[in-house]
Formats: sequence, C-alpha cells, structure tokens
Amino acid sequence: MKNDIHDLGLVLDSKVKLVLIESWDELRVLQTLTSLAVKRSLGLYTWSVTEGLQHLGFATGTLGHEGSHEPEAALRLIKADPQPNLYVMCDLHPFLPDNPKLVRLLKEIAMDDNLHKPTLVLVSHACKLPPEVQRYAARFSLALPGEDELLAIVREEAARWSERNRNIRVRTDNRTLQQVVKNLRGMSHAEARILARKVICDDGAITQDDLPELNKAKSQLLDLESVLSFEYETAQFADVGGLENLKRWLADRQAAFVDATMQDIPKGVLLVGVQGGGKSLAAKAIAGLWGLPLLRLDFASLYNKFFGETERNLREALTLAEQMSPCVLWIDEIEKGLASGDNDGGVSQRVLGTLLTWMAERKSSVFMVATANVIERLPPELVRKGRFDEMFFVDLPNAATREEIFSIHLKRRELDPQQFDLKLLANASDGFSGAEIEQVVVSALYTAQARQQPVDIAILRHEIQTTSPLSVVMAEHLDALRTWAKDRTVAASD
Repeated sequence: MKNDIHDLGLVLDSKVKLVLIESWDELRVLQTLTSLAVKRSLGLYTWSVTEGLQHLGFATGTLGHEGSHEPEAALRLIKADPQPNLYVMCDLHPFLPDNPKLVRLLKEIAMDDNLHKPTLVLVSHACKLPPEVQRYAARFSLALPGEDELLAIVREEAARWSERNRNIRVRTDNRTLQQVVKNLRGMSHAEARILARKVICDDGAITQDDLPELNKAKSQLLDLESVLSFEYETAQFADVGGLENLKRWLADRQAAFVDATMQDIPKGVLLVGVQGGGKSLAAKAIAGLWGLPLLRLDFASLYNKFFGETERNLREALTLAEQMSPCVLWIDEIEKGLASGDNDGGVSQRVLGTLLTWMAERKSSVFMVATANVIERLPPELVRKGRFDEMFFVDLPNAATREEIFSIHLKRRELDPQQFDLKLLANASDGFSGAEIEQVVVSALYTAQARQQPVDIAILRHEIQTTSPLSVVMAEHLDALRTWAKDRTVAASD
C-alpha cells in the first residue's frame, strides 16, 4: 500500500482536480485514500447514493450534508467548498449517461485551477467518463499484490483457519504452496484473500487437488466469457498415447515456465497434423501436466459475435489471459481465424497483426498452444522461426501407439485391456487416428449392447473393418501434409 499512497500523492501534486480509480477492491481504495489524507492533513469525504456525503477523519471548513444523496446536490456542494479537501464518490457512473447537468458539474470541478479547491476522486469497478470530461481527468490503478504479498495473504488465512480449529495446522507442501501463489497472480488483495480462504476452508489443507478449483474460481471472478472460455477438464498425459518427443520437450521446460527459473520463459508451441491425431488432447494435457488453468480462444465467436469490433475484442481476450497467468492459452484450428483473404475487408489481417504484436511483446506467463489441420491456410508470418518455441507434427499413431490408445480407451470404459489381443487390434487398425480408434471402441459397446453380449475381439475387429479412416478418404491431403512438415517441424512421436 505504501507505493500506492506515494504514487497517488504524485497525482495530487500534479494539481489535477478529477481522478478516476477503477478497481473491484473498493475497500482497499478507501483505505489508501484515507492513509493519504491523514499523511497530508487533508479533509476526507466519501459519497454513495445510499449514504450521501460522509465526513471521515478531520476536515477544514464546513460543509452541509443535507440532501446530498442525490449526485447533483453532492457535486454542487463539492464545487462550492472553498477548502482543498479530498472527496471520494463511489459508483457515480450509472448516473452520468444522458445527464448533462452532472457532466457539466464534473467538468467545472475538473477545470477549476484554484490550488485551494477540492480534489474529486471517482471510484468504481468500471467507469467510462463522458468525452467532455475525460481529458481533464487522471486515471490511477492500485498495484496488484506481488508474490510476497500473496504468500503473506495465504499464510494469514491459514493462521485464521488454525485459530478457529483448535490450532490445527493447515497441511501443505512448499511446491503446492508456490503454485497456489503463482495462480493467485492478477488478483486484487481482496480477491486473493477470498480465493485463499476457499482453498483452505473445506479440509484445512492446500493440495494439488485444490488447483483446478482455484483456477475455476479465479476465472469466475474475472468473468471469462464469449471468445475466451475456461476449460474445466484438463487431461493428463497418461490419457494421451504416443507423442513421446512432445512429452519430453514439455518436461524439460516445465520448471522454466511454472517456477520461472529462467529469464526467457517458454512462449508456446504450434501443433500441426491430421484431424483426430490428438492435438487438442495434447493441448489439454499440457495444462494438466503443469497444473495450470487452460483458456480456449474461440475465433469463430470472435468474428461472428463482435462484427466490426473483432480486433478490440481480441485484445481484451488476450488481456484477460494475461490476468489469468500463469496459464495455457489454447487456440484450436488457428488457421480458420487467421486465413488470409480479400473477402473480409482486411479483418483477418488486422487480427493477425494484433495477435503477432501480442506474441512478440507479452511479458506475462501465458503459454500459447495453437493447433492447425490445414497448413496451406496458415499465414507465413505466423510460422516463421521465433513465433513459437517449436512446431510439432502430429502424425498418425504407429502400431505401438495404437496398442496404447486401445488400452486407454478400453480402461476408460471399464474394460480390461488384458482380455483383448491389443497387438492384433493395432495391426488391424493401421492408418487409424486416435479419435478413430476411440470411435471403434464406442461403436463396439453399442453393438455389444444391441446383441446383449459382452464386447469381444470379434466385435472390435468388425468395427475396424467397417470404418474408412481419414488416411484412406484423404490420402492425398495427408501425403501433402507430411511433405510440408518433413523439414519444417519436429515429429511429436518417436
């Protein structure tokens, strides 16, 4: 808070008469302004529509409070005050639209250059000033807590829980505690305290199992919606067959990203390959492996829902991703949103420029995972070296990986893989993707239920034989994709 008091004091020293503070943590804003008023021996008044003007602390001069619940009356009293008092108006923004008197009063207060006149501070979670006023106002933002402050908040909440529960200590380990602290970044002091309390209060422990719920609660506070969504279910790499090279690459960089052990943290990967090869599942598994929230950026909604405002809403979505950091940002089928063309009025090119600028300049811990199926539609600017840390090609699974995928999907449906000849199934499904193998197992369950018999090897083989995989249907496309990837990408599997 000391830095906030100092920085806000500098704003007052500039003799600006109208200050706007946007914050969800109104209590902390008022505490900061009170400390500043005490430090500078300023009179302090607050206003809300429920309480009217209220005097806090000590003040110079006199001010009548009668009838000050109405914003116009309050602003007239502030304008008439001959003393350099500090006034704080909370949630004035709903009254400003279509009210020329309030706008004019704000402007007159802001334009008064008398050094002995009051300073007005508007406080709200969000406030758009009228154009007539905004150039007279100074904007100020409270600093978000750093990791040391967040750690102190978690420890304070742990101590409070312990006091309420016969001095039983909150159980945790240092690694999990540090992960919780990192996942609280981007929250205000009050929000971080609420989230820390939720993590601790249910069982008096901070464990790895608390991380998904913490990330979910954080996303709800940030109100993620529309083009940016929070993915609640993140897979584990045990659910992903093959991709050995990608798994090793990620394991080597986990500490560098999660623990920020290096100055140059990993930026992201581009996964290209056949449909159903496991690219989307791999994106989910990265978040699960690293214990990070997974955000999905939907380009379809970006274009359809916000026609005419596409670039601005992309910037807002990327800003929200930074607030959720550290996190994994997943852009599925990125080529659909960035394909260059002349039929959209240049929107796709502007979106591409916005995304590339963010990728080049971002400092926050946002690991970007982009997937693509149609590489011919990828803009050259996106795939050049340096945009991503690495580009991986996800090919069709080999025989050993197909065995592993069959085993995964049989287990998931409570079928014992040891009761099936996995090698036979793997050989019979040559050219199948992981998604197609999963569908074979699902179809076998339906067939077995219809026949009122258990799933056996004969039913599975029948489903394989009646399936035409994409490797057959789109053989030419797959050959072209492999040719493109040969010297441009790293194989995701051995």
